[in-house]
Amino acid sequence: MLYKKRKKVSRMRGSHTHGRGFMKKGRGSGQRGGKGMAGTGKRADQKKTLIIKKGMNYFGGHGLRPKPKNYEIINVSEIEKMANGKKEVDLNNYKILGNGEIAVSIKVSALSASKSAINKIKKAGGEVILKNGNQTTNKKSS
Repeated sequence: MLYKKRKKVSRMRGSHTHGRGFMKKGRGSGQRGGKGMAGTGKRADQKKTLIIKKGMNYFGGHGLRPKPKNYEIINVSEIEKMANGKKEVDLNNYKILGNGEIAVSIKVSALSASKSAINKIKKAGGEVILKNGNQTTNKKSS
C-alpha cells in the first residue's frame, strides 16, 4: 500500500531554520558548496564517486589534438633507395621532406613536398609532380 510522503516544507513549519542549522548558512548556495560540481577540490569526499566513475573525462576537453594525417612521410635520402635504378617513382600517398641528399635524377610524383625537397630533387636534375593542387615543377636544365 502506497502512502503519500509529506513534503519537508509542511513538516518543518515552526522550526525556524527548516533543518539547515544556522540561519545564515541556509541562504543561497553557501552551505552546500555551490552549484553542480563546485567543491570537488582536495577534500570533497562526497562528490568523488562521480569523478572516479567517469575518470578524467569528467573535467572537459584536454587541449588541442592534431588532425589525423592521411599520408606517409618520406625523406629525400630514402627516395634513391626506393627507386632501385628506376627513372620514375610513384609516391602518391607520401609527403616528401628535405632531409638528406639525392644524387640521381628521378621523376617523382607525390601528394605534396616541402620546398627544400623540391629544390634538392631539381638540383640533382630530377622532376617533382605534386598531386596536391595539380602543381607541377618542370625539370631544371643544368
